[in-house]
Amino acid sequence: MSKKTIVVCDHIHQDGLDILANDSEIELINAADEPKDILISEIIPLADVAITRSSTDVDDAFLAAVKKMTAVVRAGVGVDNVDIPSASKQGIVIMNVPTANTIAAVELTMTHMLSCVRKFPYAHNNLKIERVWRRQDWYGTELKDKKLGIIGFGNIGSRVGKRAKAFEMDVLAYDPYIDSAKATDLDIEYSKNFEDILDCDIITIHTPKNPETIGMIGTEEIAKMKDGVILINCARGGLFDEDALLEGLTSGKIGMAGIDVFNKEPATNHPFLDLDNVTVTPHLGANTKESQKNIAIQAAENAIAAAKGISYPNALNLPIKENELPKFVKPYLELIQKIGHMSAQVSAKSAIKSIRILASGKIAEHLESMKTFATVGVLSESLGDQINYVNAEFVAKERGIELVTDEKPNNSGFTNKVGIKLTTAEGIISIAGTVFDENVQRIIEIDEYMLDIEPKGTMIFFRNTDTPGVIGDVGKIMAEHGLNIADFRLGRDSKKQALAVVHIDGEVSKEVIHDLQKLDACISVSYATL
Repeated sequence: MSKKTIVVCDHIHQDGLDILANDSEIELINAADEPKDILISEIIPLADVAITRSSTDVDDAFLAAVKKMTAVVRAGVGVDNVDIPSASKQGIVIMNVPTANTIAAVELTMTHMLSCVRKFPYAHNNLKIERVWRRQDWYGTELKDKKLGIIGFGNIGSRVGKRAKAFEMDVLAYDPYIDSAKATDLDIEYSKNFEDILDCDIITIHTPKNPETIGMIGTEEIAKMKDGVILINCARGGLFDEDALLEGLTSGKIGMAGIDVFNKEPATNHPFLDLDNVTVTPHLGANTKESQKNIAIQAAENAIAAAKGISYPNALNLPIKENELPKFVKPYLELIQKIGHMSAQVSAKSAIKSIRILASGKIAEHLESMKTFATVGVLSESLGDQINYVNAEFVAKERGIELVTDEKPNNSGFTNKVGIKLTTAEGIISIAGTVFDENVQRIIEIDEYMLDIEPKGTMIFFRNTDTPGVIGDVGKIMAEHGLNIADFRLGRDSKKQALAVVHIDGEVSKEVIHDLQKLDACISVSYATL
């Protein structure tokens, strides 16, 4: 199989580069130091997938140079420099990495909040730069018992809320797109009335930037706030109307503001910089060593998954409008595609008769959305780049494959459960999984065997009679072939049979399969790579 080429356009952490370099199916081109004209004219035409940051615009020139690219991974949250509509017209999937910098953004928000109430930067400069010792000038206030209003209660907003509770603050969450229990389960007040937020002592915003949220806090909203209110924006520039914010800060209506993001960056001549009631930072939300490492790792893993056609994590322009789906649905879309890809690899290599997509719990309301992802997962094993989200169901119909969605009673013990029953000319295989927390994906069932497997990497599926010594025999064969066992999961049934799922570091050769098949206890052996 020919290698897929991934081009890294901008600098990312070395750990991400190492993941790309160490994948035997990937050809890495690290073009971060190349002049942009060379990148566009000579290197982009070679790319199956590109990883970009803010230094490379995915614009008309970039897209005109594309020859075979199927996806772009924006290593970060913002996609302001990506022309998503034009990329979509060319069939290029755009993905971002929205959660890798979560903790960094949360902690910067708390930094600005504390700096505002204690005027820390000004006291620091007064002593260190001006060499003045005037304690009486720097009386602050305490976070304890203050009311914090959080606009947007997703990954970042909810974690800010948790930390604010540790400071003994009263916390109010406003986010009409979440289940109120996400806040109330944390002993945080929830409101669908935006006016309630305006009555808080401190207000911080953690929403995406879109037509609904641009200028969300303006002159009218500031007028309704408490005198001396503190405003924090470590999310995206433009969520607060900067002119209205400047007026409020100048008049004293706004006591302090903590700002990390601006409408236009770099903001080296911004009028905020002339005020003594603003703490500012140069867009540092993701600037921690840990977050840069996480961003690079996730970007690399997502790029590999896209290049291999396994999945498109955090895709922003799929035919299914993910932004219109509840947030909890997205990990299940990715999981059902992985299950489909796994099912096709471990089933008998024969004509596919039907793909039955099963779901129980609230996720069953989105079976139709999952059908497309499941079909892409199954058919990508045989069709590769020929299958995509647009043509998946058409191709299945053309090949006489029956697509069925089936809602099951929710009696599994899991809040939500999804699965695929794949029928081929040679047999049937069923695989099911679930998602824990917000995005911890697990395979929990293969046929009648109950397991707990991370759907990732290379896995050998060894079905055997349940007799002593099998685990040792399997381990010995892995060692003889120089394969390290990263994880070993075992499921058993009532018929004295077992299924071992062995995660390995390395590639599965024909010799490995042959040696496993020779074991007396062996019933069947297969493998899958995700």
